[in-house]
Amino acid sequence: MKISIGNDHAGTEYKFTVIKHLEAKGFTVTNYGTDSNESVDYPDYVHPVAKDIETKKADLGIIICGSGNGANMTANKHQGVRSALCWTKEIVALARQHNNANVLSIPARFTALPQALEMVDTFLETEFEGGRHENRVNKIPVSC
Repeated sequence: MKISIGNDHAGTEYKFTVIKHLEAKGFTVTNYGTDSNESVDYPDYVHPVAKDIETKKADLGIIICGSGNGANMTANKHQGVRSALCWTKEIVALARQHNNANVLSIPARFTALPQALEMVDTFLETEFEGGRHENRVNKIPVSC
């Protein structure tokens, strides 16, 4: 499975830990995030992740910023991206099961690192339930 990851300066430490965690499990990871703690603009590091999901270059994406909000808003501008801002593994599970989320947005300033790793594992291990949820998910894209 291919995973694209992006982060701003608030998520650098988390990103390095998540990448190491994913690679140890055998995932292929593409890193679009900054490797620095110097202030940067999160859209510059989130758009490439969302583009990978749009073009099916990656199976799933993980984005990390301070609150998770800006990264989440940016990713969701892309068609076919269903980014979920989560702060517990229970919310992650529901985002996958009911919304078929394909990008996980992690708020680094509001989650502990072990909690973030639990969320990543839940994101990767939880399947979409389909059924009644599929009809709802199919209504998400805007058609003109």
